[in-house]
Amino acid sequence: MSIDLATTPTATTPAAGSRVAGSPVGTARPPLSPNALRRIVRDLAERPERWLHRVRLSAEDRWYERLELAEDYEVWLISWLPGQSTGFHDHGGSRGAFTVALGELEELALAGPEHGLTVRRLSSGSERAFGPQYLHDVRNTAQGPAVTLHAYSPPLSGMSHYELRAGGLVKTSTEGPEQW
Repeated sequence: MSIDLATTPTATTPAAGSRVAGSPVGTARPPLSPNALRRIVRDLAERPERWLHRVRLSAEDRWYERLELAEDYEVWLISWLPGQSTGFHDHGGSRGAFTVALGELEELALAGPEHGLTVRRLSSGSERAFGPQYLHDVRNTAQGPAVTLHAYSPPLSGMSHYELRAGGLVKTSTEGPEQW
């Protein structure tokens, strides 16, 4: 599958939203908005006593652990050593947000035909929120480790990986929760 640069979705700053409180038992809650997810990761980042002791570093690949799982969202803790990256990927239709709690990362995203590839430097305290069609590559190009907190709604059910080629992004693989 090839994704045309002209139609590749970009990060947006959506209007504030929230989940529906008091949903009847047995009905699925609607997904949280990207801004609601941003608040979740920001609030958690401001309370390192809840997650800092869990951080591990792995020379093999990024280390990650799910911290929270609710009906309508989940939160992940990820550590990054220099040189580690995600490669281009989607979030299986989930909305998301992440914050850099410690260190510094770089995010690559396609910003449409007028802007091409966008590279953002994300220092400690930086936040990103995105909709369900967002594709990006996050990497540690700094000299030291980094730690991030990520929230997704609904919880991730799969992710596809892509290669950036001259004509756009080409899907190379898909993975599910059993591989995490």
